Amino acid sequence: MRKLGIGIALLFVLFYMVTQPAAAAGAVRGAADALFVAFESLIEFFGALFK
Repeated sequence: MRKLGIGIALLFVLFYMVTQPAAAAGAVRGAADALFVAFESLIEFFGALFK
């Protein structure tokens, strides 16, 4: 059942990438930016913690 859900999710992502490439790129860019901000926040937190 889990593999079926993963397969359906992948098909949806591929469909989205083909039909809305600009929106898909924006979504990926937004997710990457969020990860970058989270990583920077963790570095700042640990830097302040051990200062």
